[in-house]
Amino acid sequence: MLTSLSLLAFVKAGRLLADLGRRQILIFAGLGVIVALHWVTFYGAIKLANASVGLICMATTSLFSSIVEPLIVKRPFLWSELLLGAFILPGIWLIVDGVDPSMTPGIMVGLLSALLVAIFTSFNKRYVEKADPLRITFIELSAGTLFLTPFLPFLGGTFWPAPMDWFYLLILAVICTTFTNFLFLRALKKLSAFAANLTVNLEPVYGIFLAYFLLNDAEELSPSFYLGTLLILIAVFGYAGVKRWRKRRALA
Repeated sequence: MLTSLSLLAFVKAGRLLADLGRRQILIFAGLGVIVALHWVTFYGAIKLANASVGLICMATTSLFSSIVEPLIVKRPFLWSELLLGAFILPGIWLIVDGVDPSMTPGIMVGLLSALLVAIFTSFNKRYVEKADPLRITFIELSAGTLFLTPFLPFLGGTFWPAPMDWFYLLILAVICTTFTNFLFLRALKKLSAFAANLTVNLEPVYGIFLAYFLLNDAEELSPSFYLGTLLILIAVFGYAGVKRWRKRRALA
């Protein structure tokens, strides 16, 4: 709700849906539902395992994107993307092997969350040229909020944020969700979904760093977890090298 309301400060309410056909609105609303399912599975993975495991699962997004994006945007498969995506698999195996078996459900849910990211990013790539990123963000986040709202009474218990919690929620809503989603959609106008999702793979770098100091997650993780993380990051940064090599080869 906060994310949707924050957009009203940037776009006039009467123009949010202007010039958009019913089909376009329904498409973006459907993508908003996928975004909502991603939210649930991502935080579910953190709940079932821990923050570090949830974040590193997101690093598999590029692997899923290398398969999903060509099918959705109807472009050829690229061997460079498939190989770099496959390079992540040993890293995943090491990560799974390096955590307590009780965290396995969290890993499975985290991988599902990464797949959902690959799906909605690929669809956004396909339709991002049809509307302004601000309006797309508003429709998707509003639809996601509406989709999740009916489930609130079944969560059990009540929660009302303390004054300081509102401050953190506003940062999460405006800066970490609305603003970043807008920039991500702008980037999709120039980049492929695979390339854009590589930025998602950087989340474990600063996420695990913060979890180490704030949540003491490192106490629950083994060296093989960090080795797997290293392999995934090599694949992430290796993509930039492959792109430069292909560009030089094309100019030669």
